[in-house]
Amino acid sequence: MLTKVIEQSKIDHFTKWFDRAEKIVIVSHVGPDGDAIGSSLGLWHFACSQGKTVHVIVPNAFPDFLKWMPGSKDVLLYDRYKEFADKLIAEADVICCLDFNAIHRIDAMGDAVLASPARKILIDHHLHPEDFCRIIISHPEISSTSELIFRLICRMGYFSDISKEGAECIYTGMMTDTGGFTYNSNNREIYFIISELLSKGIDKDAIYRKVYNTYSESRLRLMGYVLSQMKVYPDYHAALISLTKKEQNSFDYIRGDSEGFVNIPLSIKGVVFSCFLREDTEKPMIKISLRSVGTFPCNRLAAEFFGGGGHLNASGGEFYGTMEEARKVFEQALEKYKPLLL
Repeated sequence: MLTKVIEQSKIDHFTKWFDRAEKIVIVSHVGPDGDAIGSSLGLWHFACSQGKTVHVIVPNAFPDFLKWMPGSKDVLLYDRYKEFADKLIAEADVICCLDFNAIHRIDAMGDAVLASPARKILIDHHLHPEDFCRIIISHPEISSTSELIFRLICRMGYFSDISKEGAECIYTGMMTDTGGFTYNSNNREIYFIISELLSKGIDKDAIYRKVYNTYSESRLRLMGYVLSQMKVYPDYHAALISLTKKEQNSFDYIRGDSEGFVNIPLSIKGVVFSCFLREDTEKPMIKISLRSVGTFPCNRLAAEFFGGGGHLNASGGEFYGTMEEARKVFEQALEKYKPLLL
């Protein structure tokens, strides 16, 4: 049995919206990851099964290793089809905002979402949600937004209507947002949910292979290069890897090729904190990815030094400056947080 994490009043409120809605739009954050796509498509499959007209819209492209997911071909990219997407958003009865806590996280799509007269619900697991939706289901203690979608559908009384395809999407989101259930995944209820998803006929081993074992040759060569440039800080039990735009071009980089790189240094004995600095290929900034093991709060460091946030062991942020400047800021952060790293 699952504990009733989501407040009953919010379940009841959304159920009324859902029952009355004909047109539903689901949106998620820029640079969509496995949880963004998994939760969105998981809800999409369910809503479609109830006879709703549903569209998933994301700001830009998502990684190739997620394009096997059932329904992924129907995901609308805002940066390519803005006019059509704006029309769908404006005409929606309900807009479901998944896996982001602030309107700027959906980039240029934010204005259209705010302007729409549609009823809006936020379903997310990041800290400090902004107040731009009438219903806010925010639970940072939950490992993924996909898990929240599963809980929501079940609490609405529709577990039997979750299809195998929808279950595959939800499982993928849960799996990717916990690094294959290696962090933020000690709650035993996660494994009860997995059992329920398995009852729908999903093949979790096949899903793992499709996500993690279908990369290109250039990704593996890129990984080798990044690790060869890695800097380890033994006195801080930390490691730093980085990737400039020029280096990405040298390896025919495509979106998603560096997915999971930040976790690799954590396999070094004694390293409890890993940082990955990647120069963005579209905007003049550096994306910061942070991972930790144990009790080190990389989300606090992300918030203080990189204007970001996230979870205890998995967080991120952004830096506007050169790669060398970003490295210096990271080293300053190490010094300040050294007592917590020892």
